[in-house]
Amino acid sequence: MIEPWDLAIRKAGRANVTLAPLTTVEDADLLNEVIEVTWGGQHLDREVVRALAISGNTSWGAFDGDRLIGFVLGWAGVDEGGLHVHSHMLAAIPDRQHAGVGEALKLAQRAQALEQGFDLVRWTFDPLVARNAWLNLGKLGGVIDRFARSFYGDMQDAINQGERSDRVTVAWHLRRDPGGYVVTAPTVDLVRSSDGGPLLLDVAPAGAAVIEVPAEYHDLRRADPALGSAWRDAIATAVERCLDAGMVGAAFDRARSAYVFATPDAIEGGL
Repeated sequence: MIEPWDLAIRKAGRANVTLAPLTTVEDADLLNEVIEVTWGGQHLDREVVRALAISGNTSWGAFDGDRLIGFVLGWAGVDEGGLHVHSHMLAAIPDRQHAGVGEALKLAQRAQALEQGFDLVRWTFDPLVARNAWLNLGKLGGVIDRFARSFYGDMQDAINQGERSDRVTVAWHLRRDPGGYVVTAPTVDLVRSSDGGPLLLDVAPAGAAVIEVPAEYHDLRRADPALGSAWRDAIATAVERCLDAGMVGAAFDRARSAYVFATPDAIEGGL
């Protein structure tokens, strides 16, 4: 396994940022500035960053000089599978997105988790956001193993307000070097784009299934909210069908803007 901190620091260098822990209430003010320009309409109580740090759940920031341009925040969690790190928030300011900042921050979170003896990080994300799917599955190598409609209820931030807050949950196995999985089985299309809208096909998912999503969902939704809702319903149904069939979301085809769900035996090297 590549040394985790070396990997995080190298990635940060390529993104032209420096990684540093966020531990003080003053750091919380910087963090809230990033939240405001990224999501709008929400903030984090200042004492939370301090409380997380003193309990061993240190948040990490990406700095350009003295300016905080991104952060990752999480804490130790437990579920039926045992202990893991729950990664709750990851953000980079808009003009530094798609530049490797988020990946560097996740790799720092991974390095810290491994130092503390954790083997797994979990987090949620909106399955309609293709760029997040590419980071989470294609770059980091997480897999989707859970889904819930309206996971957070009615959200009030500028991005999610008025949307049903559907979320998939990612499992990121840390003892494996980061990088996407390869699906070896033949695939069938479960959802594909047809004249800009979703076509949900009446096929039983087995082996491996492809679920297309819009390349830029937020732009589509702003232009046509009804079409955005149609895509959300189709993706929710398709993901539920795949998970019910024993599949996980194992890969993301960036060229096609599509998830590839597969059974564990259809994934190179298994899970």
